[in-house]
Amino acid sequence: MNEYDSKRIADLLIATQEFELTDKPESADFLILNTCSVRDKAQEKVFSELGRWRPLKNENPKIVIAVGGCVAAQEGENIIKRAPCVDIVFGPQTLHHLVDMYETVQKTALTQIDVSFPQIEKFDHLPKHQADGVTSYITIMEGCNNFCTYCIVPFTRGREISRPVESILDEAKTLAAQGVREIMLLGQNVNHYHFESHDLAQLIRLVAKIPGIDRIRFTSSHPKYFSQNLTETFRDVPELVNHLHLPVQSGSDRILAKMHRGYTALDFKNKINALRKIRPQISISSDFIVGFPGETEKDFEATMQLIEDIGFDTSYSFIYSPRPGTKAEKLTDDIPLNIKKKRLKILQATIYQHAEKISQGMLGTTQKILVTGFSKKNSDQLSGRTENNRVVNFQGDATLIGQFIDVTITEALPNSLRGTKKNSM
Repeated sequence: MNEYDSKRIADLLIATQEFELTDKPESADFLILNTCSVRDKAQEKVFSELGRWRPLKNENPKIVIAVGGCVAAQEGENIIKRAPCVDIVFGPQTLHHLVDMYETVQKTALTQIDVSFPQIEKFDHLPKHQADGVTSYITIMEGCNNFCTYCIVPFTRGREISRPVESILDEAKTLAAQGVREIMLLGQNVNHYHFESHDLAQLIRLVAKIPGIDRIRFTSSHPKYFSQNLTETFRDVPELVNHLHLPVQSGSDRILAKMHRGYTALDFKNKINALRKIRPQISISSDFIVGFPGETEKDFEATMQLIEDIGFDTSYSFIYSPRPGTKAEKLTDDIPLNIKKKRLKILQATIYQHAEKISQGMLGTTQKILVTGFSKKNSDQLSGRTENNRVVNFQGDATLIGQFIDVTITEALPNSLRGTKKNSM
């Protein structure tokens, strides 16, 4: 979602201020950090980067520095107190105010702060989404009402708000007209999307009807809201990929209850089993928190058992990080760091083995991939993604970019696959 917001910020500034993007901070007139506060490490990176930017501001006081996103929403004016080089602080829901804030700074040299939570009006004030490839994101809802005890999202993104269906479809049509073939629908609680009579399942069916959109993904889902209706969408909509990211966080019912997740490990397994009856080969990725306050060895073993039972493909897994204002922050964090690190290492190694097994199982198979561009490591090769989110590099002509082609998988590497275009000599 931060990548989507950053892209929309760039669209806004390019359209209204005639800015050009640069990847060199020293050549920029306007430096913007769009931030994440899900974990403490990500938050601290913000101030490290601001420390690197401070000399640029000292050398050229006309440079404007802005901090946006979730750290901005969380910290507000404290950011300017800690980093006086910052001119603008804006939240995820006020990025459409950025032009006005920038112009005010230019005229008055006064710092600007807006971390309010207006309704989802920002989408009505942004220019048309400009595609920069054959895949793209679309935010369909923001915020969360769950208040999981470890999570800061409701405090930084606000309560759940869903975008109107027509607004989403118009954005998807705009992207399709620019050559986008794959869309990922985004939301902090994406499968709790609800606007008037439409839920996520109905929205997916409408997006799938747009000419040119031939592949659909969505993230991030909550197991509690993974409905039968959504499961049936995997049966009925071939454009919906053979991959699902469904964060479970823990396999221990006791820890899930302390996290306020609203489901048990058995509930999660039942949902996955129902989905696999429809899509037997579907790849499942997830999120895990290791070392949540009070997690015992038995709790961790329950998580590892769930990992074995499901056979997760990949994961985003981290040591628990207390976030300010959350209920879990008040819990006694009684697990030694070395134990947390050991558990995380075991969990990640196990899931890596599962991922490796899945990749090895793809050897010799024919995979339909969307060619997205040139390989990052070899500009003589093309690159694309399989439905189960594997990067495949292969020899091919640049005219294939933006097309779906069949590739035979010939090699499984740790982070990618290699293949040959089917029927090529």
